[in-house]
Amino acid sequence: MLFQRFNLKKELRKKHRRKNLHEEILQSAAEASRRKKLVPDITFPPGLPTSRIAKSIIKTIQDNQVVIVAGETGSGKSTQLSKMCLEAGQGVFGMIGHTQPRRVAARSIAARVASELGVKLGDEVGFQVRFESKTNSDTLIKIMTDGILLSEIQNDPFLESMTPLLLMRFTREP
Repeated sequence: MLFQRFNLKKELRKKHRRKNLHEEILQSAAEASRRKKLVPDITFPPGLPTSRIAKSIIKTIQDNQVVIVAGETGSGKSTQLSKMCLEAGQGVFGMIGHTQPRRVAARSIAARVASELGVKLGDEVGFQVRFESKTNSDTLIKIMTDGILLSEIQNDPFLESMTPLLLMRFTREP
């Protein structure tokens, strides 16, 4: 991060580069505005425990850099938290990254979230597992396996393309 800040200061000193930086900032703002328009209407199924406290979770996401949510199996953590992040304003400047331990889980959760948001799988909501990817430049929520996340780190060490990152399933020793 400090390296990038140093490079930016160095580039700002160059007069010919200032105009390009201004254009890049305008392009970035236009892209963020375009992606914000892609956010669909978000609703939460009333029967899930996470839905009952959705407003509280959304506020907590907005106010904190790290949030830990624990709940029983079937409480809606996997299907609703990425939607709550979207409602909190995340996913516009980068994809909401969401990990799942298994390929089948990543596919099925992506399909469920897309269905609940009323969007086509692979557009605003996508997934990536080994040998298969259904995402595009408009994807707001990307559900992937842990292995895909590790391979993403190879090309994007600070995971700057994802804001935020939801890590699901933490194993614990008995």
